[in-house]
Amino acid sequence: MTIKKFINTVFMTEILKGMALTFRSMLTPAITRQYPKVKRSAAAGFRGEHAFVRDPETGREKCIGCGLCGAVCPSQCIHIYTSEDPETHKKIVDRYEIELLRCVYCAFCVEACPVGAISLTENYEYADYSREALYMTKEKLLANWDKFMAGKKGEEYFKKFWHPQANDFAAYAGQAVFNHKPKVEGK
Repeated sequence: MTIKKFINTVFMTEILKGMALTFRSMLTPAITRQYPKVKRSAAAGFRGEHAFVRDPETGREKCIGCGLCGAVCPSQCIHIYTSEDPETHKKIVDRYEIELLRCVYCAFCVEACPVGAISLTENYEYADYSREALYMTKEKLLANWDKFMAGKKGEEYFKKFWHPQANDFAAYAGQAVFNHKPKVEGK
């Protein structure tokens, strides 16, 4: 047994250090938020309640009814019902439903959507006493967009979190970049 280990054993320095930490924390006041009155804002990119993106030009939903969001969903909580428009022969989304109680909020549906028709808002206050209130329909999803993401907030959300990754990897000024130059015949 070394001298240092002997001193630590006799004087119980580890126990005294732990007690000092406990007493220091007892002197600082606790920070408690009074939740219904004082609400904290969600972190940027928080995956909360779903919303259906409304097209700014037409005012309708952006969804084209491709079904990729439902296919990629690991919990299979997205149900899409489409029909064909007899005049234009394009898909029309009749019903779009999400079971929030089954959703794991992974945002795969947002990533898979080719037109950016679904988003996850920063709203985290949607607890309810009935299952029906947590079954989102197309109308409820559009209302969520109008309530939480309309205008500049929705544009910033997609620019910040769901833009092509190629935009993140641009060369900065003065960086050596290897460009492929085509061969010129005769040289």
